[in-house]
Amino acid sequence: MQDQTQIFGIRAIMEAINAGESLDKVFLQKGLQGELFKELESLINRNSINKSYVPVEKLNRLTKKNHQGAVAQISPIAFHNLETLVLNVIESGKTPLFLLLDQLSDVRNFGAIIRTAECTGVDGIIIQKKGGAPVNGDTIKTSAGAVFKVPICKVDHIKDAVFYMQASGIKVITATEKTNNTLYDVSFKEPCAIVMGSEARGINPSILKVADAKAKLPLLGEIESLNVSVACGAFLYEVVRQRLN
Repeated sequence: MQDQTQIFGIRAIMEAINAGESLDKVFLQKGLQGELFKELESLINRNSINKSYVPVEKLNRLTKKNHQGAVAQISPIAFHNLETLVLNVIESGKTPLFLLLDQLSDVRNFGAIIRTAECTGVDGIIIQKKGGAPVNGDTIKTSAGAVFKVPICKVDHIKDAVFYMQASGIKVITATEKTNNTLYDVSFKEPCAIVMGSEARGINPSILKVADAKAKLPLLGEIESLNVSVACGAFLYEVVRQRLN
């Protein structure tokens, strides 16, 4: 009924959700009706699982089996609970360092960021349940396996994670060009969480409003922005530099 990456069939997917399986996304056939199908939709919505309505041809490409109008992608990792992770890091006695990704969409950027995060001692990466890049085979490949070493949490909204970090005594710093401060003007020596925005629109304005500090990378050329994974690497290694000194 399932391989390592997919579950197909309405009942099989419902059973997987009820069993607590980590699903990245469920593809549902456009226009499909029926009581069982509606029950699946309701279950997906209650559990805040990413879903997409697609033509039957897309489902037929995803699997040759009898999918009944529903195919789910299984996440290759188990996601961590945010509150538990933050508490464990604080209690460990080390200076916390978290990374919040505000709806980053490219899986290769995501994988590259996870790899750099592992190399720089990031304690956890927080992503949003909907709208961001999935943890899939491409993510694993570009992370060079680091996806299995860095705890990843999913939250309903990144802003929820921002407020939780702040309530836990962790300073939230946004990487944005909408500031006069460069990352060299900001202290990363205390507990902190760095927010990186999506490739297309950057960080949500509502998150910029509530952040404790904003910082940008100085750009000396004519191009106005860096690739997000490169920018993230620069921020994380500034944290390392400050904390080593």
